[in-house]
Formats: sequence, C-alpha cells, structure tokens
Amino acid sequence: MVTIRLAVRDWDYFTPLALGDIRPEGFALEVHRVGTLVNDLANSETYDAAEISFSRYAQLRARGDSSLWALPHFLMRGFRQRCIITTENSSLISLDQLKGKRIGVTGWQDSGNSWTRALLREAGVEIEDVYWYAGRLTADHPIVDRLGSFGRPGHIEAAPGEHPLIDLLKVGELDAIFTPFMPQGFFNGSGLRQLQRDFREAELAWFNRVGYIPGHHILAFKPDIARRYPDVAAELSELIDRSARLWHEKREKYADTTPWLLDDIRRTAQDLPADWNRNGLEANRKMIGDFASELFAQGIIAQRLTPEALFPTLNYGEA
Repeated sequence: MVTIRLAVRDWDYFTPLALGDIRPEGFALEVHRVGTLVNDLANSETYDAAEISFSRYAQLRARGDSSLWALPHFLMRGFRQRCIITTENSSLISLDQLKGKRIGVTGWQDSGNSWTRALLREAGVEIEDVYWYAGRLTADHPIVDRLGSFGRPGHIEAAPGEHPLIDLLKVGELDAIFTPFMPQGFFNGSGLRQLQRDFREAELAWFNRVGYIPGHHILAFKPDIARRYPDVAAELSELIDRSARLWHEKREKYADTTPWLLDDIRRTAQDLPADWNRNGLEANRKMIGDFASELFAQGIIAQRLTPEALFPTLNYGEA
C-alpha cells in the first residue's frame, strides 16, 4: 500500500483527517504540518503532495513546466480587503487613496498580493501609480529575496535597508502594507488598523459583484505519484473536503472557543451561498480565469492561460 506524505499549513479543518476520524481507503496518508510552503515539491525527498502557491504554479504552467500536477482544490481562500493595513492615525480609508503612495508587500509574486493589486486596479490604481517596496513584515521574519525578477529600480524595490515593513510603516516611510497575516499583537494596541475600517462590508460587496472568494493555495502532486496511483489524487481531494465539512459541523456545536464565533458562522450562512467553498474546475472557473487574467495584466506571466491550461487532465499514459 502506498503512503502519501502531504505537507500543508496548520489549517484547523485538517483536524479530523490528521486525527484519523476520517481515513483513506486504498492508501495511507501522513499529514505533515509546515510553517511555510514547500519550496520545491517536484524535487522533494520528503513529500509526495503539498499545498502550494497558486501564483507560482501558474508561473510554472506559463513557462511550459509540467514538473507539478495540481487540482483546482483551494486549500486557502480569503478576501484581501482585510489584508491592507495602515496606522491608526493615517487619513487613508479607501483603495483609491493609495494612488501615488508607498506600499510595502511581503512578496511581489505571491498569490495574495496579486489579488490585492487586482483590488487596486479595480479602484483605478494601477501598478505604475504606486511606489512598491518588498520586504519582511517584522524582525521575526527572514531576509530573503521577495522580488524575484520583478524588481524595477525606482518603482518596485526591496525595502530600504531590509528594515521590517512594520517599522517603516510606523515611522512614516510607508503609507500602507499588504500582508496575508496580521503581525503579532495587531489587535492589542499596536497602533495599526485595516485600511478600510469596515472591511467586512467591502468584502461582501466585492463578493456580490464577482461571485467568489479568491483562492490562494492549491493541492499539488508529483506527476509520477498521480500517474502511478491515478485514483489517489481525487480521493485525497474528497477526503480533505469531508474533513472540512466535519470540522465545520463541530465548530457549530463547539463555538465557545471565542465569544462571537457563533455569530460569525450565522452571518456567513446568511450572506454567502452554501457552496462558497466548493472545489473543482467548473465551480471555480470564473475565479481561475480572473486570476490568470490578472497575472497576465500584472506581468507575472507572459501569456493569459485558460482554466484548462492551468489544470489539465493528467495523461496517465505518459512515461
């Protein structure tokens, strides 16, 4: 029996699967929790499948690189309005006000930051209208290359002196930051806030316009694993969905971990369709197409890819 070693972020909905409440048939599964995404799954000696960046996968496909095979199963989804932060005393409260401003990003080609730049473009703020600085969010994060080949002197650069973006924001050298996760202590007198004060309403209005919550990370496999065990990929995807459904049912019952979690569950059920988190190509066709178009428009990929080009059916007859 084959064992699939899966590397994923520490998402709570994996709990039933990780604890064995839900088990695969026909293969064994090891769920490995990782703090950062696997850098090179194709050549990993540790993992057979993993949660990977949608953007970086699209870049591989755009270059004709088929070293990974992925399913349109979105392990991470999330609105991005909440991910634009500024200082409490800033006068900025809307996306259009970011024109001409200095914005820090934690990674230029990241899926989340690509989606956030799409929000700005929708508000009439193009990439050329902003001065961009890529760097680590806080001093606890490592200094690494966060620009890749996308730097443009005087326009898209590394953070000055590699200083943490939060520090630069607090001293006024940045006007805002794009970040996937809030820095530690954000909610406890940090002097920071979301740019849009009622970001939930902004997110809901955006959902009602486009019909989806953006996807950021997807489920990927080494192609050899998928070819040798052709049923494993689809079964693993279904197992993860089952784990998420069971976890959601448990959250409805055990909602007292935070005082208003139950209200959030209620509001989500009221405001979003029941299948907002559904996986698969057809359910996510518009979102996938929109993301591919944004990556092309932003110069992340050199050609506009179709959903089928991003998620082709694996040819099991290949060697």
